[in-house]
Amino acid sequence: MAIGLNLVIVAAEAVGGFFSGSTALLADAGHNLSDVLGLVLAGGALWLSRRPAKGRRTYGYGKATVLAALANGLVLMLVSGGLALEALHRLSNPEPVKTGLVMGVAAVGVVVNTLTALMFMKGGEQDVNARGAFLHMAGDAAVSLGVIVAAGLIAWTHWDWIDPAVTVAIVLVIVAGTWGLLKESVDLAMDAAPENADPVRIRDFLMHGAGVTDVHDLHVWAMSTTETALTAHLVRAPDGQEDQFLSGLAKALKDKFGVRHATLQLEGHRGTHCPEC
Repeated sequence: MAIGLNLVIVAAEAVGGFFSGSTALLADAGHNLSDVLGLVLAGGALWLSRRPAKGRRTYGYGKATVLAALANGLVLMLVSGGLALEALHRLSNPEPVKTGLVMGVAAVGVVVNTLTALMFMKGGEQDVNARGAFLHMAGDAAVSLGVIVAAGLIAWTHWDWIDPAVTVAIVLVIVAGTWGLLKESVDLAMDAAPENADPVRIRDFLMHGAGVTDVHDLHVWAMSTTETALTAHLVRAPDGQEDQFLSGLAKALKDKFGVRHATLQLEGHRGTHCPEC
C-alpha cells in the first residue's frame, strides 16, 4: 500500500513540478522516488528474514533487514546531497513558480506521506528497518509541507529564491534525522551490540547468576533488526542444576535484554582453552 501510494505521489509531483517550474516540488518527487526504492528494500528484506535457515546460511536471512536499513540511510543521504546541489544552483538562478499548482500537489503529498509514515511508526520503535521506512515517509511529509510554505511565501512576496532556500532547509532536517539511522545500521552491520542489549549490563547481570564466579568470551550481536544473539562462557561450580540454571538464564536474557538466541557454556573453572587466559 505504501509503495503504491508513493508511486502516485511521484507521478503527480513530477508533472506538477514540470508545469509549475518548482524545483522544490521536483525535488520532492525525486525524494519520493527514492522512498519507493527504500520501501521495496525494506519489504524485500522482511520477506527474506522470514525464510528458514538452511545450508550454509545457518542464521537464515535476518541480516537482510540490517542491510536494507543501511541502504535506506545511504539512499537518503545521497538524495539529500542531490537536492541540496540543485537548490544551491537555483538560489543563484531563481525561476518563476506557479504557486497555486505547487501548493495543491504538495498538499496531497503531505496527506499521503503522513498516513504512510503512521503505518510504520509503531514498528519503528523496535525495528531499525521499519524506522528507516518511517523516516523516509516522515521526511517526505516534511518536504511536502516545506514546499507548501515556500509556495505561500512566494505568492505573498514574489521572491522566487524562497523555493530553493526552503529546499536547503528541509534537506538539513532530513540529514539530521537520518544520521542516527545510518549510524545504528552501520553498527548492526558490523555486528555491534544493539542499543537495547548493552554488553556491560549483560555481563553484570550474568555475574549475579547463582554460583557464577566469572564471565568471559561474551559476544552480543544482531542477527536481524529484531533478533539479538549472545554467546558467553560462565565459570560456575557443578551442582547438578545446570539444565535448570541455563533455561532460566536464557529466559531472563530474553525478557530483560531481548536476546532471543543465547548460547551459554558452563565451566567448572577458567580453563587453558580460553584465549584470554
